[in-house]
This record gives sequence, structure tokens and C-alpha cells, in this order.
Amino acid sequence: MTVDFENEYGQDLGLDLKEIAETVIFCSLDYMNCPYEAQVNVLITNNDEIHQMNLMHREIDRPTDVLSFPMVSYEHPGDFSVLEECGMDCFEPDTGELLLGDIVISADKVLEQAKEYGHSTKREYAFLLTHSMLHLMGYDHMTEEEAREMERLQEEILTQLDIRR
Repeated sequence: MTVDFENEYGQDLGLDLKEIAETVIFCSLDYMNCPYEAQVNVLITNNDEIHQMNLMHREIDRPTDVLSFPMVSYEHPGDFSVLEECGMDCFEPDTGELLLGDIVISADKVLEQAKEYGHSTKREYAFLLTHSMLHLMGYDHMTEEEAREMERLQEEILTQLDIRR
């Protein structure tokens, strides 16, 4: 597994953000029975930068907590069996790793939401990573049923990591 990690935030959150990202990403892939080694890019930024990305990519004119940019399309969320059909387009040619996509997190939102929800910064950061990983594996929350499924999986993964509210 490769996690390309970049922290543009410039302030210390008191956490090893890269180590937590690697742990959450590995656990998410393992929990979802991903049969491949994978590559994920993680960028930590601030509200101003994620606001611009949100406007550019989603036409939403405000900062958000996390953006997910999947590299793979799934017929069914978490169904990795169709990936062989995409040929080498979804695999890194040099390593053979599955190119899952990019995660962008606003550290400002991590701090704000941890305080708002009354849990640790680590829990909020891990939650956003888990949420985004599910998006990279084809999950969404556009319907009530999809949202319930994502919430269930998020809680199960975080519980497995012993990261609780």
C-alpha cells in the first residue's frame, strides 16, 4: 500500500497525521476486503484552499471538511471484482497497485468539528479519512439508504481501530 501524503496546513495538530492516515486507509481496505495493494493520495489543507477546490469541482461556494476524488467507477460499492475489466487503467503500471484516488481534508474543519461534536481531533480526522475511503471504494450518501450504509461501515471501521467518540 502506498499513501502519498502532503500536509500544506502549516500548523501542528498534535497528531501524526501521516501515520493515522496510513492506519485508517489500511484498515478501511482490509475491512472492505480489497484484494489489491492500493495507492491513495492524501492532502491536508485549510478552509481557503478546500473552499476553492469545492467551488471548482462541485460548484459549491463554501469550504467543506473533506473532498474525495475516486479514480475508479464501481457498478456496486465495494465490488472489486469488476476492476480486472478496466485493464491497466486503474492500476499503477510500475507497482501494480490499484489507484483508488485522492482525499483532501481541511484541518480547519477537523479542529472545528471535533470541538462542535465533542470528540477528539484524532477521532474527527479518522472519521473523515474513513468517510472518504468509502467514497473511493464506490459508496455514496445520496439516498437515505446509502447514507445509513455508509454510517454503519464508518462506525464499524472506526470501532475496529478503537477510535470512538
